[in-house]
Amino acid sequence: MAGDAHRDINSDSNRKEGVMNVRRHTPAIEIAIGREVRLYHAYVTTAPAKLDAPATLTVHAAPLCDVLWMAAAFIAFDAERARQPGRLVLVDDRQFEWQQAKYKEAQHLFTPADPVLVRLHTLQGWLWNRLGAPHPDLMTAQG
Repeated sequence: MAGDAHRDINSDSNRKEGVMNVRRHTPAIEIAIGREVRLYHAYVTTAPAKLDAPATLTVHAAPLCDVLWMAAAFIAFDAERARQPGRLVLVDDRQFEWQQAKYKEAQHLFTPADPVLVRLHTLQGWLWNRLGAPHPDLMTAQG
């Protein structure tokens, strides 16, 4: 199950209600494992995985020029920046503020994915591929 939400940290209502009541306007997917359910939101970033929160998942990685089409906002870039790595990540709603601060502190792009371009079906497909892909550490341990 997925839903769209809206996050506008500058609105008056958000300042009055506090960050916990703020909704995000990003593609989202709920993931249930056993009785635990987590809500993940999709973002485009240039940050390396070493800056990820423990529950952040990379579902697509490519040169930035091949990832930016998924961003909700237009982002200008030059030829040099176009070649740097980009990722579509799923950020656990409970770790959002920490994740955002970590990426911004390191001066990396962190922008919502477009909910029209990155739909639930797209997220599900990439997540299934991610879950089915062998993890390099596990391959080393088995081989």
